[in-house]
Amino acid sequence: MDTVGTRSHTILLHAIAHGRAGDKGDRLNVSVIAYRPEFYPLIARAVTVERVRELFAERRPAGIVRYELPRLGALNFVIDAVLGGGVNASLNLDGHGKSLSFRLLELEIEVGAETIGQIDHLREEKP
Repeated sequence: MDTVGTRSHTILLHAIAHGRAGDKGDRLNVSVIAYRPEFYPLIARAVTVERVRELFAERRPAGIVRYELPRLGALNFVIDAVLGGGVNASLNLDGHGKSLSFRLLELEIEVGAETIGQIDHLREEKP
């Protein structure tokens, strides 16, 4: 965990997490899953209902519920009325909302220097 007093850095959420999305009618489920367990507290602190509401504001969500899954290192957001009526009613190119997880992963979050070092190490591990 980053310590107080360290210089903060702005990163995109996809540097420390991946996401999945799906639909049930006009309801979107978006999950954010930490690449490492130590990233989960940062994600849980930064990715709030308020920030998700701002991110999807132009879609005018009727409601947003956040579910915390700390043992999985994940958050799941259920966002109502953002898919234009669902896949059968919507004229959207992505009626299922699958691409919307990528939108959430573009969220900017603040992290400390320790996390930047962990991200660099994570990149070195990837083939």
